[in-house]
Amino acid sequence: MRPTKWRRSTHVLIGVAVLILVAAVVGVAAVNANDHREVVALPAQPAAVTPQPAVVALADTAPEPLPARLAAVLAPFAANPDLGLLGGRVTDAETGEQLWERGDDVPMQPASVNKVLTAAAALLSLDRDAVLTTEVLMDPDEPGLVILKGGGDPTLSAAAPGESTWYRGAARISDLAEQVRDAGFAATSVQVDLSAYSGPTLAPGWDPLDIKNGDIAPMESVMLDGGRIQPVSVDSWRSDTPGLDAGRALAVALGVDPKGVTVIRTTPANAESIGEVHSPPLIERLRQMMNDSDNVMAESTGREVAAQRGLPQSFDGAAEAVLAELKDNDINTAGAFLRDSSGLSVEDRLTALTLDEVVNVAVGDEHPRLRPLVDLLPIAGGSGTLSNRYLDTDAGRDAAGFLRAKTGSLTGTNALAGIVTDSSGRVLTFSLISNNAGPTGRTAIDALAAALRSCGCGP
Repeated sequence: MRPTKWRRSTHVLIGVAVLILVAAVVGVAAVNANDHREVVALPAQPAAVTPQPAVVALADTAPEPLPARLAAVLAPFAANPDLGLLGGRVTDAETGEQLWERGDDVPMQPASVNKVLTAAAALLSLDRDAVLTTEVLMDPDEPGLVILKGGGDPTLSAAAPGESTWYRGAARISDLAEQVRDAGFAATSVQVDLSAYSGPTLAPGWDPLDIKNGDIAPMESVMLDGGRIQPVSVDSWRSDTPGLDAGRALAVALGVDPKGVTVIRTTPANAESIGEVHSPPLIERLRQMMNDSDNVMAESTGREVAAQRGLPQSFDGAAEAVLAELKDNDINTAGAFLRDSSGLSVEDRLTALTLDEVVNVAVGDEHPRLRPLVDLLPIAGGSGTLSNRYLDTDAGRDAAGFLRAKTGSLTGTNALAGIVTDSSGRVLTFSLISNNAGPTGRTAIDALAAALRSCGCGP
């Protein structure tokens, strides 16, 4: 009988709700059973609000923070034992003056904040609209042979026209196949030229299991969706043979047996181009690299910088090129030792000083080419790898939207490098690296950074 009573009471509640709704619509209410009614006037409808979004400049009158007051605010957060070994630096964006430091010249494992250096070097040395080209060539001496020549574009996709790709604006294998057919070329076999990259495909300090974990793919000069086996899945494994996969996808698109695809290291000098596609522009690739902390994209970008400086497109060449580009632009790279461009290697070492200098230069006026770096940083509580952080505590929520930073996370390592507007309206740049971190290391470093927002540390 309980279900019956429950259903009846539910119907009564619904009926009452409908009556109340009707009464509200007609603007009257019954006051007694004798049908006497009183007209009740509804309140006037408020005026419509017109949103006026705008970028508002910070006031020039925000007080300059006092180092002693800032140190007092940060002290209890920096003392959290779960931070392990802490390196950090905070700088006034307006004056460039250091306000606080903790072992800022100690080389530490940076994890993915290393991508800040890679993005900065790319912005300083390359055109924002630069694209990477993937070609299809024919060999006049081998009728029917098609050569897929990689140019370092990791965004190429085998998705059919109209289907989603992992990278926005990605080039497609289907476009290459169409160009081959439009050229009147009857393909019977496919080879893949991976000669643009040199050296090993995995960096020292990488764990091969990270391929299956979806963090990285062997670095080859052509691949599909960053080497992902499931192109639009966040949890996708990566392929052990990304270049060969791309060749096989082209073979399928051309109606050629994919089992016969082979990899070569040189393309014949007399080969003729019969098709090409291009990656999204550099600035869009950097945006996805920084927001998603995309390791494959970072390694590809590092190789672009290496090529620009006339160095081999390899792990060593990219690392050398990135550091050289920063040093040429007066950024202190002392103590830096890099095995890769992504920060995935456990052998990488950077100082908080170097990281903070990169960000501080980006907010200044001396290197306008570097200014877009600020816009590439994820927003606390709003975008990228910070979208789900800074939302669980009052201090974190106060910092959400006012803090932008590149994140870094490896086992025992947490890092942040970016900018924050403090409560008085002063912009600060900062870098924080925590090694040998405890179980709450990530929340501890977030709390330390959030304290910068809460500090109105002027006189």
